[in-house]
Amino acid sequence: MRVELLDYPLPEAAIAQRPASDRNGARLLLVEAEAACHRRVVDWPSLVPPGALVVLNDTRVRRSRLILSKSTGGKVELLILGVRPAADGSEIWSALGHSNRPLRVGTQLELGPLRLRVEARGEGGELTLSASGQGDTEEFFEHHGLVPLPPYIRRAAGDDDVERYQTVFADQVGSAAAPTAGLHLTRDMLDELAARGVEVGFVTLHVGAGTFMPVRTDELDEHPMHSEHYSISPALARAVAAARQRGAPVVAVGTTVVRALESARDPAQRGCVRVQSTDTRLLIQPGYDFGVVDALLTNFHAPRSTLLALVSAFVGLHRLRAAYALALEQGYRFLSYGDAMWMPRRLGDDLAEGASLTSRPEEGAT
Repeated sequence: MRVELLDYPLPEAAIAQRPASDRNGARLLLVEAEAACHRRVVDWPSLVPPGALVVLNDTRVRRSRLILSKSTGGKVELLILGVRPAADGSEIWSALGHSNRPLRVGTQLELGPLRLRVEARGEGGELTLSASGQGDTEEFFEHHGLVPLPPYIRRAAGDDDVERYQTVFADQVGSAAAPTAGLHLTRDMLDELAARGVEVGFVTLHVGAGTFMPVRTDELDEHPMHSEHYSISPALARAVAAARQRGAPVVAVGTTVVRALESARDPAQRGCVRVQSTDTRLLIQPGYDFGVVDALLTNFHAPRSTLLALVSAFVGLHRLRAAYALALEQGYRFLSYGDAMWMPRRLGDDLAEGASLTSRPEEGAT
């Protein structure tokens, strides 16, 4: 796929700098075959078919943005991408770094009791660091770390972001970014789904900083897809199989859920998933044959991104371009803190290139 097909003009003013005042108060664009309806996220539970299985990503965003000092006195900003134990009892951290000068191997960094040493630097700028002195790592992040807002949010993280850049069902610590579609959901909305006979299941996929990276190659196949760790529990595998048996759709809340479910698809049982805990580099683009996910709730994504490629594979490239053009025309807010799009079923790319979607209000919309 030519990456230029995933490009579109995104004005700075369309990028949401703050979330909606209410967690479920964002706008919702419902995309159908030839039309699009304007709703609110609070309406979404009423749009999910009774009996469906809704799958959420229960990853928890780590307060992983750190401001450290060099031994020479300069300041360094790190975004910690991952933490793993080392053989000597210390830890190895992977990170992206920003400083006035390149961080070379051997550079020493400190923050409170933490001592870091740059051990290696990858071709893409990713750093490998040895960490010591921090005590309990997650407690250290909670005490010293900042909320890792995406780079396109042009402000410092505030106290409100501690709550709002985290889903209400966040549980498994490990993400460098939020699964943003899930940010819209409230406890009341989950209760409403249950009252309508909708089952809710959880997958864990720890979102990496690669989710923000634009594709810089001309062909999407040449893009070095980032790796993310995910886990499919026995309970979720059983829930997906049960949904198939009763003929119910599997609804993904966010592209991270799509990647996890499709990465774990069971080749022996179409529509089902295998229990596993591993990494994925799955790149979904137009022409992909979805085996698990039937419906998708997601935010509006950046141009030339792998997330945009995934959504275009789900509803068709031309339909996606028409929906995004309509959303920009109607003043929808884009990216992590922005509005959402609901695709109740997979659609082929049968919309003509350059065609538009009919825009209509939904009866009873709030």
